[in-house]
Amino acid sequence: MKPLTAAVIGSFATTLLVWAAGTSADAQRSAEAWLRLVDHQQYAESWAETGATFRSQISQEQWVEKAKSAREPLGALTSRDRPTIKLTKTLPGMPDGDYAVIQFHSSFKNKAEAVETVALVWEDSTWKVIGYFIR
Repeated sequence: MKPLTAAVIGSFATTLLVWAAGTSADAQRSAEAWLRLVDHQQYAESWAETGATFRSQISQEQWVEKAKSAREPLGALTSRDRPTIKLTKTLPGMPDGDYAVIQFHSSFKNKAEAVETVALVWEDSTWKVIGYFIR
């Protein structure tokens, strides 16, 4: 009986942890909504939807310029699929917290194969973008 009790308690604790920090599906939806802003060149709006850490490290004007220079040469998005999602408590250079790192396999008019990485933090009861990289 004790192992079953421990398993039930352990399972309950894991469920509470996931519920408190949101799920990987929630993180994916947040990342995709944010990426739609970037896809539609709504860079200022995308900056406003990021987490506090992101906004403290780059001004809206700087983000708009960097996003334009990174995304516009790629052309229009043609596909984005097969996301891999990793939930973690740690990210390099960040305090312990609730994070999600999502990688999308994407294709653009001028770049057939790309990997977009979106890093998010659980902040104010929602997932907020704190990093975006294209390779």
